[in-house]
Amino acid sequence: MRFRLAQQHGLSNAQSPFRVVEQSGRGVEWVNRYLDQQRVRGVADSTLRSYAHDLLHFLRWWATAHKTSSITKDALTESTFLDYIRFQVNQNPPPAAESINRRVGTAERAMRLEFPEAAPLFAPGFQNWYWRQSRLGYGRPRPALTQLRVKMPKRLIEPLSIDDVARFWSSFRTSRDLAIVGLMLLHGLRSCEVLALNREDIQFPDSQIRVPGKGKKIRMLPLDRDSVKLLDHYLCLERPPYCGQALFVCLKGPSRGNRITSAGLRSLFRHHRKTTGVTKANPHRFRHYATSRTMPPRAT
Repeated sequence: MRFRLAQQHGLSNAQSPFRVVEQSGRGVEWVNRYLDQQRVRGVADSTLRSYAHDLLHFLRWWATAHKTSSITKDALTESTFLDYIRFQVNQNPPPAAESINRRVGTAERAMRLEFPEAAPLFAPGFQNWYWRQSRLGYGRPRPALTQLRVKMPKRLIEPLSIDDVARFWSSFRTSRDLAIVGLMLLHGLRSCEVLALNREDIQFPDSQIRVPGKGKKIRMLPLDRDSVKLLDHYLCLERPPYCGQALFVCLKGPSRGNRITSAGLRSLFRHHRKTTGVTKANPHRFRHYATSRTMPPRAT
């Protein structure tokens, strides 16, 4: 059995545009019900797409192991999610621990929605019961079950050095590229936030920028003087006319005037990493560099 993720248009606002369908085009009902519920909750489209990919991965494993795409209450056993974790760990190369936990967590929530009266699945040796106190601090403690998750290694992201930043910065030639890197480096914007910016988000009279962040949260940030100069130069001299609301667009090629995609940004960073030899330069590390610049020094 083959399954795929399809983005459908023309659906109501209460339905997720991302649908998991079979090869024949028929939708997988229990998956799409969960996606519709998350759509009603108001989660972002990028989060919906992530949920859909996680459930698609779980569905493919389930269909391979049980020869069917439908899930019944009796088919769920204590070893269901444990077997799913084993399947992922046995892959070569295995996915990251964060990916495994995210997929298992999404599948668990989908199963709770589909079978709300089912008892929680307990994997002995991997989960434990404990007493959980009320969040308000009163009342009797209630028994709770730890989540079935794999241990995640602690990662320490080291910011780039000043020399690496200077060498990487000097490799850019256009004001557009310098403005993109500057917003990440000087203001701590995420790559997705930079790509989602529109022309109207830049407020030159107040030297501010309106950033649509994660979870549809809007925040206002002051613009550095150098960022203002770069953005003004890009908008006046480099940005093609009549290219819509997108702030950062492609400057040449068949996609000229279209919003830069995440793949295009990755290609841009890949080229300059190869040119400068700064192999650790990436948007997320620039965000950490911006954070390290704004943090007060530790007392010794």
